[in-house]
Amino acid sequence: MIASLRAYGGLFRMRFLRGLSYRAAALAGTATQFFWGFILIMVYQAFAKAGGSPLGLSQIASYVWLQQAFLALIVVWFRDKELLSLIVTGDSAYELCRPVDAYAFWFARLAAGRLAAALLRCAPIVLVASLLPDPYRLHGPSSVPAGLAFLACLALGLLLIVAITMFAYILSVVTLSPNAAFMFAAPIYEFAAGMVIPLPFMPEGLRHVLELLPFRLCVDLPLRMYSGAIPASQAPLLLLQQALWIALLVPAGRLALGKALRSSQAAGG
Repeated sequence: MIASLRAYGGLFRMRFLRGLSYRAAALAGTATQFFWGFILIMVYQAFAKAGGSPLGLSQIASYVWLQQAFLALIVVWFRDKELLSLIVTGDSAYELCRPVDAYAFWFARLAAGRLAAALLRCAPIVLVASLLPDPYRLHGPSSVPAGLAFLACLALGLLLIVAITMFAYILSVVTLSPNAAFMFAAPIYEFAAGMVIPLPFMPEGLRHVLELLPFRLCVDLPLRMYSGAIPASQAPLLLLQQALWIALLVPAGRLALGKALRSSQAAGG
């Protein structure tokens, strides 16, 4: 057990440090995210000025800039190309030969990659956005409890998005297609999570349905918790929801991956 934990920790550390080496790509992506962030803020603030926004101007700016800063933590389409290459070539079946749990091994690898990519981009975006004039400025959290709740929700949100995207990798093992599962899942997830349109802007009936799904807990929850749009007093219950979804999806994913890898090994001899 201890040896396995060391293996997962070693893999996490190795993938994390490797992810931090891609600085040029991160800077190029950051420039694009600033451009896209300004566009989103202007669109949402047009609703606010027309009297049709459920979020204040500062809450809108916080929502957009934090979404851009932590994009690698919250999107489905962030992929591990090396892992997908192993899957497409059929070499993923060799994961069964490792003296560790394949699901936990992949989980640690994917979580480390996302965290490294997010850390490379979040600092410059948060710094520059905090220096912008209103109404484009990123303000600090609405309160200390809100800031702490935001960090907790973001941390559990990372585990939850990895648990969700693991099913895309599992489907890739079955189909041997590196893109099909992600292309199918990305638009559904981004809409349901509030990345295309924040949930408060949606019709009440649709919003209630989406609040029952786990996707909003990766994006909408931490971003609105930061600005106080969701009171920090609700954090314990919402953190529990995140934990319950993780506890549900991880065992299901582990079972599905085991079956997929065994089927792949049988098909490949």
